[in-house]
Amino acid sequence: MDQPDRIQRIEELERAIASLPPGSLVTKKIHGKDYYYHRVNHDKKRKETYVDFDQAETLRTQIEKRRQLEAELKELTRSAPSRKPERIWKRTHVFSTYVRVGEPLQKLASYVRPYKRRECYSTLHDFLFGGHRDKVLILYGLRRTGKTTLIRQALLDMTPDELQRAAFIQIKSTDTLSDINNDLSYLEQQGYQYIFIDEVTLMEDFIEGAALFSDIYASSGMKIVLSGTDSLCFLFTEQEQLYDRCILLHTTFIPYREFETVLGIRGIDEYIRYGGTMSMGGVRYNEHSSFATLKSADAYIDSAIARNIQRSLKYYQDGGHFRHLYELYEKGELTSAINRVIEDINHRFTREILTRTFVSNDLSISARNLLRDRTRPVDLFQNLDRDFVNGQIKEMLDILDKKEQSVEIDDTHAHQIREYLILLDLVMEIDLRFLPDTGQQGTITIISQPGIRYAQADALVKSLLLDKNFNRLSIMERSQILDRILSEIKGRMMEDIVLLETRLACPDREVFSLQFAVGEFDMVVHDPATLSCQIFEIKYSKEMVPHQYRHLINKEKCAETERRFGPITGKYVIYRGAPAESEGIRYLNVEDYLKSLPPII
Repeated sequence: MDQPDRIQRIEELERAIASLPPGSLVTKKIHGKDYYYHRVNHDKKRKETYVDFDQAETLRTQIEKRRQLEAELKELTRSAPSRKPERIWKRTHVFSTYVRVGEPLQKLASYVRPYKRRECYSTLHDFLFGGHRDKVLILYGLRRTGKTTLIRQALLDMTPDELQRAAFIQIKSTDTLSDINNDLSYLEQQGYQYIFIDEVTLMEDFIEGAALFSDIYASSGMKIVLSGTDSLCFLFTEQEQLYDRCILLHTTFIPYREFETVLGIRGIDEYIRYGGTMSMGGVRYNEHSSFATLKSADAYIDSAIARNIQRSLKYYQDGGHFRHLYELYEKGELTSAINRVIEDINHRFTREILTRTFVSNDLSISARNLLRDRTRPVDLFQNLDRDFVNGQIKEMLDILDKKEQSVEIDDTHAHQIREYLILLDLVMEIDLRFLPDTGQQGTITIISQPGIRYAQADALVKSLLLDKNFNRLSIMERSQILDRILSEIKGRMMEDIVLLETRLACPDREVFSLQFAVGEFDMVVHDPATLSCQIFEIKYSKEMVPHQYRHLINKEKCAETERRFGPITGKYVIYRGAPAESEGIRYLNVEDYLKSLPPII
């Protein structure tokens, strides 16, 4: 083999080896049963990680393939001339991590060419091609919110010369800061300027040593983008190792406008059902992914949220930041607590919420509304076994009752779970105000990913279908009840979505829900600059009915509101129908309204 071919083959082997797991697969017999562990030796230390039975054979094959390639690489480097020119020595550097440059990088970017860009892409573009110095950009958010796609789109925007000076590094859980430092040092010598490091938080020593990226490499002119799913890990790092030396770009929250324009999927119902991720697979873009079933929704909560919190806390200050949650983590009950918080998200995070015997709030509210139906009232609880249904929901949501918890959850646990969920942008709070009692205040806590909430509501419907008493009803009666339940759930979700997006899009205004002694305004938008306000009702209906705006035309409620928040400059009903007007009340289509909001910065 001549020298150019040898160099090309060496580079191919280096890339292939970096993508395969090192170490060995060992088997341990415990109580007569085989258990598998991935063993890796690093810096004279042995680390073993448990491997599921169904993944063991794949790992064994990958390790064997790596050994074969390493043997071939060793033979090629042994047969190379002992005195190599400097250029050849540099190109035979063996990467410690998986590094893509040149043609593989072009292929990585080409897949996203048809995709539209998210609004936050401009921040990434400005960082790479603007005048930022001595800082790194942190691209973070929950799984499937478009982080890697943003990086690929940035690669597409590069000139051929810029792309030749760009590198994409994929981090594995076995990599260390020493490994990445070795590769970055080499890339810097070779003149690489644009470095994208994906899943950087998989490195156990990342939090404590992240200053390496800003102090050593960004300060010398490299543009470094760090991305990963452990959002909490990045937030800890931003407060310490990268304090004042990073730019944060968060991808978790995806407003309706981006859901429609980027994915090409229109309709508030679709957003309620699937909103939360940016998969590009088509109209039913996550039919087979995160939120298709409750089981997969729970898996998403576990892997993308609960494990995010647990992993970040584990490696931050050597686990010293668990605070009062350590007992829950140690007993394996933190995920259960997080699931309970998410299901009960519209209620206060209190000890009572987390520890009471679980009863579905969706079920109770739907039953009450069905009984009050003016045309065909139905007593839901006469037609089903309430204990059975709640038991099914409890099992589906994997929620532990107080008697099943080995650690008693108190208000401190609840408060700290809430803090971390807010830091992850998974939940956000909207003010709840009261008139005439202006001294009373509360909050409405909203999940920012509708798909998670809807999956849990879907579990309620499935549990009803399993109840033998409910199934004694006629098909028409069952259909009416289930449709009404889902409409109630979607209606409350739509109200939350409008409140949340209005609040985020209007940071200079106060957005809140206003309750009176009897009745409420679903949303009030108060402008402190003009001392005026607008009032809204939010209805899931497609029809215009005067009953919908009865509170908006109530003279006493409007007078109280104007005394407190200034003149009312507009009265609106946001619903799913076409724009219209009735008795001075403007009807706004919900999709049109959400798209008209200013971009969320």
